[in-house]
Amino acid sequence: MATNPELNPLITTFPPSGTQSLPTRKIRVIGVPLDMGASRRGVDMGPSAMRVAGLEARLEALGHQVKDGGNVAVEVAETQNVGSPNARYLKQIADTCTRTAKAVTKALEDGMTPMVLGGDHSIAVGSVSGVAEFYRRQNQKIGVIWIDAHSDINTPDTSPSGNVHGMPLAALLGMGPEQLTNVLGYSPKISPENTVLVGVRDIDPAERANIRRAGVGEVYTMRDIDERGMRAVMEEALRAAGRGTAGYHVSLDMDWIDPEDAPGVGTPVRGGATYREAHLAMEILADHGRMLSFEIVEVNPVIDEHNRTADLAVELACSAFGKKIL
Repeated sequence: MATNPELNPLITTFPPSGTQSLPTRKIRVIGVPLDMGASRRGVDMGPSAMRVAGLEARLEALGHQVKDGGNVAVEVAETQNVGSPNARYLKQIADTCTRTAKAVTKALEDGMTPMVLGGDHSIAVGSVSGVAEFYRRQNQKIGVIWIDAHSDINTPDTSPSGNVHGMPLAALLGMGPEQLTNVLGYSPKISPENTVLVGVRDIDPAERANIRRAGVGEVYTMRDIDERGMRAVMEEALRAAGRGTAGYHVSLDMDWIDPEDAPGVGTPVRGGATYREAHLAMEILADHGRMLSFEIVEVNPVIDEHNRTADLAVELACSAFGKKIL
């Protein structure tokens, strides 16, 4: 019996296990080891933990070209003035976000897909601003898929903690202090109708009002995922974020996943997405092919178990960039 596919048309050759059939990308990894936006310290080590988990090698195994751009400069919290208790370390966070935005814009100018590693979720002000700026120059707008246990749409006036990692989405929509809303000199960065929250389950009372005031297009809670399933939710979310846009930025907070699977996160909340639900969401993202940029935040090795959460973060990044089961 012939075993050469050229001699036997019934034999199909398959790519090696773990490879993907989607177009390959040039990816630039950008670390932002910031942990001044939260009360619990440790997420500044998140970028290193994900690198140690083999991020670059595992993406390259899928056929992508990966260049690690190093870390954005971040001040050390112990050397800084906290500032206002309503928005702790606001100036330092805004400065870091400005540097992050410029690094992200530069990656896109160089024809690369930015992959930003946090750090706490306040860095998203920089990540999204950089992507939005690049496409604004081309008279295009972007959508945002915000995958998180929290809505992060507080302002200094509504925040019960003063932690800026609970404010980035508000800032990107033009709400909150000028230091954050006006990064790169304009505001807002995104339109509410193209902003989608996925998997939220812990929202402050004032944030509910802020969501309505901002006019956020789609908000999918964990109940929606429970009742309707991840596929239906993600398909609708991607349609909303992609409508009339160049594509979308994906901001993945690892606390979206249940602490059983992701124990090492900045603000764990029970009842999150399961391991397979999380992978399915990323696989659907890859299938649509309109992701412009990607970030993973809130990995905290200090409270992790044998780097489990960072390893899962890298797995999910691979699924988002096209890794298939078969």
